[in-house]
Amino acid sequence: MPKLFRRCRWNSATFLATLAAAVALVTGASVVLANSVTGGAQAADSASAKAVSANTATSGIAPAMSCSGVAQLDLAAAVPGVPFEISSATDLAASANTLGNWAACDVKGVIAPQLHFEIKLPETGWQANYLQLGCGGLCGGATVTNAPASAGCVPLTTGAFAVASSDEGHQVGGGLFSTDPTLSADFGYKSDHELVQAAKAIIKQYYGQAATHSYFDGCSQGGHQGLTEAQRYPTDFDGIIAGAPANNFTALNTFSHAWTAQSVYLDGGPATITNADLADLHQAVLKGCGAPADGIIADPLACTWDPGTIQCGAGQTSTSDDYCLTADQVTTLRRIYAGPTDGHGQLLYPGYQLRGSELNWAGIITPATATGASGDISFVRETLRYQIFDSPQPALTYKDIKFTAAYYDKVMRPNEGMYDATDPDLTAFKKAGGKLILWHGLGDQHIPAVGTMAYYKAVEKVVGGEAATKTFARLFLLPGVAHCGGGQGPNTFDALTAITDWVTKGDAPVSLTTKSVDSSGNTTASRPVYPFPYYAKNTTGGPATDASSYTPVKSTAEAGLKLDWLGSFRSGYETVGNWVGRKWVVTKGKN
Repeated sequence: MPKLFRRCRWNSATFLATLAAAVALVTGASVVLANSVTGGAQAADSASAKAVSANTATSGIAPAMSCSGVAQLDLAAAVPGVPFEISSATDLAASANTLGNWAACDVKGVIAPQLHFEIKLPETGWQANYLQLGCGGLCGGATVTNAPASAGCVPLTTGAFAVASSDEGHQVGGGLFSTDPTLSADFGYKSDHELVQAAKAIIKQYYGQAATHSYFDGCSQGGHQGLTEAQRYPTDFDGIIAGAPANNFTALNTFSHAWTAQSVYLDGGPATITNADLADLHQAVLKGCGAPADGIIADPLACTWDPGTIQCGAGQTSTSDDYCLTADQVTTLRRIYAGPTDGHGQLLYPGYQLRGSELNWAGIITPATATGASGDISFVRETLRYQIFDSPQPALTYKDIKFTAAYYDKVMRPNEGMYDATDPDLTAFKKAGGKLILWHGLGDQHIPAVGTMAYYKAVEKVVGGEAATKTFARLFLLPGVAHCGGGQGPNTFDALTAITDWVTKGDAPVSLTTKSVDSSGNTTASRPVYPFPYYAKNTTGGPATDASSYTPVKSTAEAGLKLDWLGSFRSGYETVGNWVGRKWVVTKGKN
């Protein structure tokens, strides 16, 4: 999964109008965040934090020491069980800060054995908040830049948050690190728990007081990280934003990606569908699904269009004016829209590509030429060769994946406790007061959004139903949006203000306003997204580019989603295990 993020820009007048209309998502006026955090949260937590002066709401909490002094700190005993050292602390000019126009103390360090991290500590404007960012793909870099649902958003641009990220324990971007059990554990579940503890210790020293609230924001692997925290370490963060989570990591990088690869390259031959087919195919799908004039399918799960309806007749040749599919192309597409199944029709991964996502397949599901390689091939390769078997298997490729229950057990059972975050039992996170915003683009070409829907429904089942779940967790699905951004639908939004308002004021987001923003920062389209299973429908006849044209409508397809898959979400990771060789041996207790 690539490291993608979107930038969000918000107008304070729009925010005030939205607030007056009682919409829970706000659009980011800095004074509002300052008031909510310092006026509410800090007052409530005065027993654990220093008293804040009257001008804190505008000037923030000042550092209690110099940046250069941070590098001299000896914090070896600060966090029992998390040995770490600070390697450098340097002043970062506001003009050089990619997160916003605020000067920072840029701290870098290492958590044993080789978990590299970076923390940016605001020199002015800090509102006692901490934000930890996830990474993408297989990670491998500790630069603090990947803020999927926060980048460019007030208050992140004003220095209200100390911000940190890590490389998840390795520098290389491929899967070689997984041949080491310790590094596998760091990537699989340990790194974020260790980082938040080390970061909080540094923050307390630098400002002379602890952070009042802690948040997490990540997409793709970052979404996986967020769900791992909610499941395994429910008290680490007050609020978590998890986008397009790769939480079913093992099955995604084996069965899901291998299935699309084997579907495109039928019988190991040349690709049946290439990038050149996607525009015409997409138009055929829009027509078959009855899409509106703006070309965005708001409820794609409800569309069951069959590619066989445009199969070429005898002697017919496909043209741009009369696009049709060969028999092999029909087979390929039916497989892609159905998802990986065994001989009995059971899914081996809880998801499949939704109709309307076709334009986003280029380079990932489909190659540029029939003899070229797709991105799915490389995704499978790293996991298959280095992450799931007892020893490296450098000769294996996507062609070696078998879609059977026996092969599923061979791949999944030894690894699901290490790499996966599929436990739907979030009762401990809920009890701790945690809040979770899940979001997923419905046109996601990497991680099918259906899997996130299924996970959310599993959470509902465990915690007591839809109403009980919405008190602490909500899922937002973005029509037309690709993996972590991009695509055809409005993909810019501010989830950071939404999560902080939920945590500090109890204002649960009743909608998120997504926008399309051009290179000059101008909004060209806006659309609301509502909590699952509701979607935005233009019921007023107003402009499709105006959020006010839409109202919430319940999706029958989403509400009734049921998946027959071998893994089935369950509360199954409340265990402690040990790596024995490369097997996860379950013992007793909670990890």
